Amino acid sequence: MNVDTTTSAEELRHAMVDKIVEEHQWRGLPLRADVERALRKVPRELFVPGVSVEEAYADTAVITKRENNMNLSSVSAPNAIADMLNQAHGQHILEIGSGGYNAALLREIAGPNGSVTTVDIDEDVTDRARACLDAAGYTDVKVVCADAEFAIEPGRRYDLIIVTVGAWDVPPAWVSQLTDDGTLVVPLRTLGLTRSWALKRSGDRLISRSNLMAGFVPMRGAGAHKGRSVVLGDGVNLWLTEPDQHVDEGLEGVFSQERHEAPSGVIVSSGRQSPDLDLWLASHLPGFAALIAQQSAIDSGLVVPSWQYGTPALTRGATLAYQGRLRQVAEAEYEYVAYAHGPEAAWAAEAMAEEIRAWDQASRPAPVLHVVPGDTPDADLPEGRVVNKKHSRIIFTDPTK
Repeated sequence: MNVDTTTSAEELRHAMVDKIVEEHQWRGLPLRADVERALRKVPRELFVPGVSVEEAYADTAVITKRENNMNLSSVSAPNAIADMLNQAHGQHILEIGSGGYNAALLREIAGPNGSVTTVDIDEDVTDRARACLDAAGYTDVKVVCADAEFAIEPGRRYDLIIVTVGAWDVPPAWVSQLTDDGTLVVPLRTLGLTRSWALKRSGDRLISRSNLMAGFVPMRGAGAHKGRSVVLGDGVNLWLTEPDQHVDEGLEGVFSQERHEAPSGVIVSSGRQSPDLDLWLASHLPGFAALIAQQSAIDSGLVVPSWQYGTPALTRGATLAYQGRLRQVAEAEYEYVAYAHGPEAAWAAEAMAEEIRAWDQASRPAPVLHVVPGDTPDADLPEGRVVNKKHSRIIFTDPTK
């Protein structure tokens, strides 16, 4: 029985990794050899006790703690884990947000001379991580129960800090714990969009090297932050995550007004949307916000968003524009379209379409993200869209300038 289970787990593990490798190749993001080796070696089933071995190796997150209808902790989906590990380079590693599995993968990647410390604010989570790591043989991974908004071991520095919970800000402790050329990988939520940013330290600043789409359970403790939701219609909201984001109260019911459409003329093949466009729109459009739609609103035709959980939108007064679902214009060719409702709908739809064209003409880049201390004067900021957080100032800059 045990032999059969072990063999089955190994087969499922390799099949899972084969799919991840294939997916990364298709996306043009080849999986690093050390990440692939770690994924093939670490027994994921030991970190998700209570679920079947088939569930353990499915490409879905496994929720490990839930209270009051909220997911508080999980073992992330394998593809999401692989994405972040592919961004992460380091030998002495601090993981913020613990589950055990990712820490084991990091321990394999760190190598025999490396080290891994994993921290979580929840004692239930750290106790569970410790037990799972020990069961899998990773007894030298250090597990700490603490609020990672603050330094874990004052004076100690790491060449990699990887955050596996959704963060709204970058506290000073994270920067101070990095070596001079260290890397922070963090799923950072800004203007309603969450991306896993790989940020390289440069003095007291961080500068992005890559970004990928990501979604994680939110940060708890001193770093927790709540956004606010503005109802637009039945099953459609605007999600505002920054204190200085404001919308007109007259937007409620905006969908009762005529829909205007503005084709962009920008074509993508095989319907593959670029998340870099979302970041471009966030950093270039005034009145940017993220539109969230329930499936019922999409099925009824009330909205036709590019994505259900964070479509780029802009507001001006009582007018709303948003990026629509790609429209097929030829075999394997799809066009970006903007839709708008409200008294200035024609202008708003065209303003978004024009920004899509500008992104295309600039060779479809992703912005570069700069993270600087919160007291940095405006005169010392790079040119770009500035978003002020509690501890830091986030600046999206245009890499073509």
